[in-house]
Amino acid sequence: MKIRSQFNSLVVLLFGFLLFLAASLRVRNSNWKAITEKIVSGENSGECDFFSGQWVYDDMSYPLYRERQCRFMSDQSACEKFGRSDLVYQKWRWQPDGCNLPRFDGARLLEKLRGKRMVFVGDSLNRNQWVSMVCLLDTSTDGSNKAMETHGNLMSFKLKDFNASVDFYWSPLLVESNSDHPVLHRVPDRIVRAHSIEKHAKHWTEADILVFNTYLWWRRRNMKVLWGSFKEDDGVYKEIDSIRGYELAIKAWSDWLEFHINRTKTELFFMSMSPTHSSGDEWGTESGHNCYNETLPILQDGYWGEGSDPRYMHVVETTIQELKEKGLHVKFLNITQLSEYRKDGHPSVFRKQWDPLTEEQLKNPSSYADCIHWCLPGVPDVWNQILFAHIFS
Repeated sequence: MKIRSQFNSLVVLLFGFLLFLAASLRVRNSNWKAITEKIVSGENSGECDFFSGQWVYDDMSYPLYRERQCRFMSDQSACEKFGRSDLVYQKWRWQPDGCNLPRFDGARLLEKLRGKRMVFVGDSLNRNQWVSMVCLLDTSTDGSNKAMETHGNLMSFKLKDFNASVDFYWSPLLVESNSDHPVLHRVPDRIVRAHSIEKHAKHWTEADILVFNTYLWWRRRNMKVLWGSFKEDDGVYKEIDSIRGYELAIKAWSDWLEFHINRTKTELFFMSMSPTHSSGDEWGTESGHNCYNETLPILQDGYWGEGSDPRYMHVVETTIQELKEKGLHVKFLNITQLSEYRKDGHPSVFRKQWDPLTEEQLKNPSSYADCIHWCLPGVPDVWNQILFAHIFS
């Protein structure tokens, strides 16, 4: 009887644990629903809507690669290398509503890229996604005939067996600015030449696939716009609202695409803004808290943080629609909402610290936590899964 009682108690405890685990793995405040294999076409477009769904814990098939397997991993994204021991953040799979997101197939993409060039253009979040793509491709193939080259603003991942390259070009505001230096770009008085893009564009004109982004560096109330040259003293400066400056920059980008892109050759994509998680009170924790020590996604369905300004998304969407009416197609990949849930996916304090930490910082880790960029493997891998799906759609 005593043994049976102990067994029954164990069963009850095990059942309770399973219930707790199931509740923990839900990412929506709704009843748990089984994930089916059905494919449902997106409304009007005839395509699956990959951007609406939920994060599902998947310990069997994720992550898509191991951090240490990637020979070209960035220290800014190598959270495990710099001490993060909780690796649950690597095991969440994005499950769209009503359809399935294709698993990334590196071998297939490499065949697509044979003899071609793919370029990510933008800021450090686009570089974050580029590093993810490099790791996905590096771990998909054997052999060492790969190399990384850096030339100023351009970083190039060479896949010599395929005569292909996957590049990143640093241009955080897309147009010319005083933040264009690949290393020395954190200047307090930010200035853009909102009508000037050729300085950057000449480096990615002939690419076969272009992936753009810009948002983070516009997140300030005002921006100085220069009419003239940085090399001359007779330029005219005007301080305007940042959203207006953004409109001018996106217009310059749009005009350049319209008149310079080879429409029969180049595929165009624009990534929506990547969210930040700097204010814990937005998702229900105490004021002053941020992504530090966060280990699970946000459970609130439709959560949207204050750091993501939809006005900027609207500017890009409107511009892309205008380009479409002119016969130029740019696919807008709206990764913002799915990324909003992932407060657990940032490096926080687990990354290389480029400057020595002060005593005050060491006493308060939240003060130097990186809640902007993303750990790898992690959220940017899903962005690339979505990009992969659209390349082959």
